[in-house]
Amino acid sequence: MGAEAAQTTGLKQKAIHEFEEIVIVTVYLAFFFCALATYTMLLMRKTELGYFTYGVAVINALVVGKVILIGEAAGLGKKYEAKPLIYSCVYKAFVYTSLVLAFHFVEEIIKRLIQGEDIAGAFRDIPLNELLARSVIIFCTFIPLFAFRELGRIWGPDKFRGMLLRTGVVPNPIEQ
Repeated sequence: MGAEAAQTTGLKQKAIHEFEEIVIVTVYLAFFFCALATYTMLLMRKTELGYFTYGVAVINALVVGKVILIGEAAGLGKKYEAKPLIYSCVYKAFVYTSLVLAFHFVEEIIKRLIQGEDIAGAFRDIPLNELLARSVIIFCTFIPLFAFRELGRIWGPDKFRGMLLRTGVVPNPIEQ
């Protein structure tokens, strides 16, 4: 019975950790995706409130956040973790941007198939310029995200979160 209780506690802690991770990544991405939605609405001179647009941005942040966490669990992007931080951040940003681009590509095909297009028409009508432009923005958003995640990995999550969220906590890079 003690082993079962320890296993349950371990599963609880892992679930709490995963929930915290998805919340952190989703909030970060939602901030940028909502800012991008606001910019797009202003650029297109849409003056009505875009609750639907912001809702889609938040849902998109949740989905992309989950894609990132699944990719991390699968070990994607670990190739340059022993190299200088900038290499690891840019490489991970590129890998995960490619993953998100593939996800959006499949999403567009499924959307067109649901709308009644045949498979050839679904491929033909995909707005590649829009997907590539979105990928550039996502890539630029991912670089600081992965910089923060890599710093957390290197310093340890407790030190890193303490540095970000508590007053007077400055890690000494020498005492690692």
